[in-house]
Formats: sequence, structure tokens, C-alpha cells
Amino acid sequence: MDVKTKRRVDVENGDEGEDLVLATLVANGDDISPLVRHAFEMGRPMGLLRQLDFVVKKKEAEIEAMCKTHYEEFILAVDELRGVLVDAEELKSELQSDNFKLQQVGSTLLVKLEELFVSYTVKKNVTEAIKMSKNCMKVLELCVKCNNHISEGEFYPALKTVDLLEKNYIENIPAKALKKVIEKRIPSIKSHIEKKVCSQVNEWMVQIRSSCKIIGQTAIGRAASNRQRDEEMLERKRRSEGLNISVVGDQTYNLVVEEDEDSAMKFDLTPLYRACHIHSCLGILEQFHEYYYKNRLLQLNSDLEISSMQPFIEYYQTFLAQIAGYFIVEDRVLRTGGGLLEPDQVETMWETALAKVTSMLEVQFSHMKSATHLLLVKDYVTLLGSTLRQYGYDIGQLLDVLDNSRDKYHILLLEECRKQIVEILGSDTYEQMVIKKDSDYENNVLSYNLQTSDIMPAFPYVASFSSMVPDACRIVRSFIKGSVDYLSYGPRSGFFDIVRKYLDKLLIEVLNESLLDIINSASISVSQAMQLAANITVLERACDFFLRHAAHQCCIPVRTAEKPQSNLTAKVLLKTSRDAAYITLLSLVNTKLGEYMNLIECINWTTEETKTSGNDYINEVIFYLDSLMSTAQQILPLDAMYMVGTSALEHISNTIVGAFLSDNIKRFNANAVMNINNDVKMLENFADDRFYSSGLCETYAGGGFKSCLIEARQLINLLSSSQPENFMNPVIREKNYYALDYKRVASICEKFKDSADGIFGSLSNKNTKQTAKKKSMDMLKKRLKDFN
Repeated sequence: MDVKTKRRVDVENGDEGEDLVLATLVANGDDISPLVRHAFEMGRPMGLLRQLDFVVKKKEAEIEAMCKTHYEEFILAVDELRGVLVDAEELKSELQSDNFKLQQVGSTLLVKLEELFVSYTVKKNVTEAIKMSKNCMKVLELCVKCNNHISEGEFYPALKTVDLLEKNYIENIPAKALKKVIEKRIPSIKSHIEKKVCSQVNEWMVQIRSSCKIIGQTAIGRAASNRQRDEEMLERKRRSEGLNISVVGDQTYNLVVEEDEDSAMKFDLTPLYRACHIHSCLGILEQFHEYYYKNRLLQLNSDLEISSMQPFIEYYQTFLAQIAGYFIVEDRVLRTGGGLLEPDQVETMWETALAKVTSMLEVQFSHMKSATHLLLVKDYVTLLGSTLRQYGYDIGQLLDVLDNSRDKYHILLLEECRKQIVEILGSDTYEQMVIKKDSDYENNVLSYNLQTSDIMPAFPYVASFSSMVPDACRIVRSFIKGSVDYLSYGPRSGFFDIVRKYLDKLLIEVLNESLLDIINSASISVSQAMQLAANITVLERACDFFLRHAAHQCCIPVRTAEKPQSNLTAKVLLKTSRDAAYITLLSLVNTKLGEYMNLIECINWTTEETKTSGNDYINEVIFYLDSLMSTAQQILPLDAMYMVGTSALEHISNTIVGAFLSDNIKRFNANAVMNINNDVKMLENFADDRFYSSGLCETYAGGGFKSCLIEARQLINLLSSSQPENFMNPVIREKNYYALDYKRVASICEKFKDSADGIFGSLSNKNTKQTAKKKSMDMLKKRLKDFN
């Protein structure tokens, strides 16, 4: 035997060994799936097929051998019968002659006859045995076939085989023991198949539950992409500033449910369909329907459980995506499951989920401390609602929750804006903003329509406002965007009025109140009050921009926002706050001027000589006024500047007159009056110069700053007059002294006591004039007393 022949013999011997192992396993009804798996893993499936063919052929050969064995016995019996027939013929022919012999051998023949009867009985039994064996072999073949189907997971063919056994073979099985075994095993087989199928369904439920998050995220991501596309189209409409722009609420983002979905949206329902078919064959389809519904409902309740150990903001997306994926799967099952789910059952599951989700969202929204977090959750909830609405689910309650949380969101947003505004007000230097380049001018001025001219200014440009104005405008603009973002894609379609209401709330309760807090604070200075008044004026003008910007964000025509009924109430209140800032400014200015003017009481009221340049205090007063009016001219409107100037000068005039009335001044003489007269003249010159140089003369042609000093001027003129008694003449008083009160004049005149015996007084012509003036003043005093 050569090497090749030996190797072939060894291989054949090895194959025969494996064939014997395989045949033994099949004969014992054992599971051959490990051998099948091993063959495929080793890459030898053809060898396994050859072994299976060998086993089949071997079984057929055994059956054929058994049949041949019984067939030969039959032939032998027939041959014997023929021999008997020949003998019978011979006996018949020889009956007469052999009768005697027959009688002699009768006993032997009777034995032979009995043997013949036994042979006939054996023949009959063998025939029946062959028939019974064939039936049993067919039944056993079906049993083996059923076992193979079950082993390979082919449950439907296995059930068809069992059904064939029950209908066509089980009643005809001659072997009672075999029949009893088969009758006993059939329910077990059905139960086994049912458990296997349910196990596969359970595995599918576990797998589909883990896939629901990805399915939901994919669907929600598609909705987000569609929304982004709509928003980009909407932004193009905004830029075009068309007049017929639909509102945001009318922009719907459609989640098109296509048959050819991407890979993440594909999920296999084959195990579910197979289980339905198997349970239908078992006659317990309704039981499986109930089993599926209860288990999926348990999964839903488990998915709806939220973690108390982790902040909601960290897992809300996966939570909501899981819910979305769950109901996308159930929609597919409802549409393609052949009655596995009823519409009422899906509706019940949705109502259960909706009740728990809405309740949970209400609680989570109430606990949130950040407007940004609330907006993120709201945005994802709207995407969830839009996604599920495409599958026919009612999302009204979800949108109601978002609508009910609107005030909560804006309260948080207002509080965040309040902190930002307080911060920028606290860090502001209250100095005019210096803009050095055109990009800064565009970002801080043009972006909010704060410019007073359409001409680009030269740089560096000194604005009339401080840095808090553009910072506040940025905060207001971000608030508008935040408000629109929350109200977009919500239950309301036209929400411009809502945005305007919250914008008014921001400007009134946050910005205006913060400004008033600073205005009413005890630490505010004159420069701060002036700059604050200028800032409020600009912010008041910016209200129109805020309203137009809100309309623009809400995609309504700007002309709608410019209607009188659409105006902001905050604009009126900002005017009131501006007036309050002016009042504070005037009070601070008067207080500061009072500090300087208090020095007037420290001058020598009975001096023996006159000055040509005024008293020392007046120089400080004029220097302060010059600085004040220069700053006011730069940052305040002309009417505000005029108000500051008139108030300051009126206060100075009142202080001068008040000095003459002060209890600290017991008496004064003409020289002191002449010195005060020089002070007033310096003030008058300053007032005229500032009034005409600032351009106020074009607006207030009827009265300049000088008129604010009229009471002091008329008092000085009266005290300097050679005929002061003319004050009692109504015509002259109405013409020259209309600003003076006669009671105050009487008090002042009582203090006017000029001495005629001063140094060289008797040697000058002045003595004569003073004497005449003294007489005239005495006469005025007497007449004023009589008048009183």
C-alpha cells in the first residue's frame, strides 16, 4: 500500500469515525448544533454535509437490510408451500394407492399440517409487522425531522411536522408505547417552542430598548436639521425685509417618515413577526398580544424613571430621546404588526408617558435656577414634540407645559439680566465713551441706532454716553433673542405682543429700577448724575430700536411695531427717570454751589474799601460753573443744558439774596454792596458768554442765563440806588424791581447802615451823596414799615 492510498484510508477511517459519532448523536436525539457550529468555524461545512449524507444513507441501508431479511423468510415460506402443494398433488394421485401408507404415516402428516398452520400464522404476523414497522419508521422520521427543526431554530417547520403527526399518523401508530410517548411529548414540544420564541422576543425587547435612544436621537436630530433649514430660510427673509413675512409659529419643520430610512432609523421586527406567526399556529395569539403589551408597558415605565442622583440637565436628552425612540418603534409595530397592538393600547401608553413626562417637566422647570438650562430643555422638548407629532401622537399637553413655564423662564432671564445690568452699572466709569475705530463705532453705536447723524464721524470719536449704554443694549438684545427663542415653535403663533410685554418688563423692572437705584444712592456725584442723565436719554431713544428688533426677530413687518399702540411703556418711565436724574443733578450742583457760596458770609460786610475784581469766592464759583457747563454742553441735550444753567444761576442768585437776609449778617454797608455788585457782574458776563457761545440763543431767544440773576441784580441795584424810596412807587417797582419781595427788601434795608464818618469821609463829595442816600434809605425803611 503506497503513501497516498494509506493517507486516503486513514482519512476514510477518520471520516467513518466522525460519521459514527454523528450517527450516534442523531440516534440518541442529542443536539448536533455544536458539531454544526464547529464545522463552520473550522471552515469544513462540506465535510459535515458529506457526513450527514452518509448517516442518511446508512439509515436507509439499515431499513433496507431489515426489509430484505423478512422478505427472504417469506420467499422460503412460499417455496415450502409450493413443495407442499407438489406433495399434495402426489398424495392426491397416489391417494388410492397410498391410503394404506397414509394411514401408517398419518400421525406424521398431522404434525406436518400443524407446522403448515404455524407457517401461515408467522407469515401473517410478519406482514403485519412489516406494515407496523413502516408506520413506526415514518413516525420516527417525522420525530427526527421535528427535532432537527427545533435544534436549528426552525420552529414553524417543527410545528408543521407536529401538526402532521397529530392529524395523519398518531392515531395509526400500532405501538402503544410509542404512541403514548409521542402524545406525551407533543405538548412539551409546543411548550418548548413557545418558550424559545418568547425568549427570542425578550432578547429582541432588550435589544430594541437599547436601540430606542439612538432611534430617538436620530429622529430628533432630523427634526433639528429641518428646523435649522427653516431658520436659515427665515433669516434670509428677515434680511430681505419683505413686507409679507409669515410669523415664526407658522414655520413648521416636517419630519418626513420615509420608507428608506438611514441605518440608525432601521430596526428589525422579524423576531416579533415570527413570534406572532408561531403563536398563531399554537392557537394562543391573543395571549402573546397581551404578553407583548404588558412587557413593553413595563419597559416604558422603567424608561420613565428619572435619576435623583444626577442633575436633570445632564441626562434630559437621552431621557427624551429614549421616549421618542420607544414610540417610533410602537408606531411601526402598530402599522405592520398585524393586530399585535391595538390603537387604543398605543394611545394608553402615550397617555401614560405624556402624564409622567409633563409632570416631571413641571417639577424640573420649577427647580431650575438657570434660564439657559430651561431654554435648552424646552428646545429639546419642542423637537421631541415635533418628531412624535409626525407619527400621529398628540403633543398638546407638552406644549401646554412649555407655555405654563413661560413666566418661570422669563423670571430667570430677567434675574440674569438684572445681575448683568447691575454689574455694568457698578463697573461703569461714567465717562464719555471714546471710540477709536470704525468697527467699534459700528458695534457700539450703529448696531443700536444710537447715532445722531448718518455721517461717519472722525476718529477718535467721543460719544455723549458712557460704556454702559452699548453694554445695556447688548443685554437687552440678548434678552429679546432669548425670549423669542423660548416662544418660537411653541403653542402660540403670534407672540410679538408677548415679547413686547416681557421687553417692557425688562426695561421697567430691571433697567429702569437699576438706574433709579443709582440715581437715588447717596454716593452719586455730579459727573455721575450728569452722565447718567445723558445715558438715560440715549437709552430712551434706543427703545424704538429694541421694539423694531423684537418685531424683526418675530418676523412681523416693522410698520406693525411702529404703531402707537405698540409703543413701550418703558419709554415713558425712562423719561421720568431721566427727569429724576436731572433733579438729582440739579440738587447736587446746587449743593456744590452752596459750598462755594457759603463763603459769601465770610466776606467783610462793613469794609471801608471796594474791590475791582470781586470777592475771592466768586472766582471759584465761576470756575466750577465753567467746568459744569462745558461738560453739560458735550453730553446733554440743549434743553437739559439750559435747565442746568438756569438752575445753577438761580441758586446763586437766591444764595446772594439769602446772604443779605442771613442772621449771621447783622449789618452791611455800601462798600460791601459794591463788592457784591462786582460779583454779580462777573456772573452776568459769564452767563451771557455761555448762553451765546453754546448756541442756546437760537432756541431760547426770549431769555438768557442772565435773567436767572435778576433778583440779585435788582436787589444790588436797589441798594446802590441814590433814590431807593422809588421802590415804593408801583410803576417803578414793576419796571425795575419786579423780582423783589417787599418783605425781604424791608428786612435787608434794616441791615443797611452806611457810616458817614469813615476815613476822610467828611472831606469828600461822597459824604454829601451818602447823606442823601441815607436819608432816602431811611425814608424807604419808614415807608416799608408803614406798608407792613
